Amino acid sequence: MNKFSKSIAPYVNEELVKATQAQEAGEYSLAFTYLENAHVLGQESTYWHVKVHYLMMLWGFKQKNIEEIFGQLIRIIGAVLLTAVKGVPVGNTGGSNVSPVKVMPIKPEHAAIIAKAKEYE
Repeated sequence: MNKFSKSIAPYVNEELVKATQAQEAGEYSLAFTYLENAHVLGQESTYWHVKVHYLMMLWGFKQKNIEEIFGQLIRIIGAVLLTAVKGVPVGNTGGSNVSPVKVMPIKPEHAAIIAKAKEYE
C-alpha cells in the first residue's frame, strides 16, 4: 500500500463504517451516499478504488439492483487497470447512475482531506 493509500485510509474507513451502519438501519440510499463519499476520497488509490467499487457491487446485490451490479463489475475492471496510471475521472462518485468517465466537482471538505493525505506522499 502506497503512502497516499495509508494516509487516506482513516477517512475512507470512516465513510465505510457509516455506510455499514446506514445499511444495517435500512437506510439504503444513505448507505450508498457514504459509499460514494468513500469513492471520491479513495479513488486515487488502487486498493481503495477497487474495494469501494466491490462494496458498491455488494450493495447492488443486497438491493437486487442488476444495473448497479453490472456497472460495478465494469468499474472494478477499470479501477484495476486505470487507477495507477492516473486514468480516473476526478470527483466521480462511482455509482452506475453516472458515466464512469465523468469528471465531477469535489466537495470542499473532501478536497481538503485529499490534499492533506497527499502531503504525506
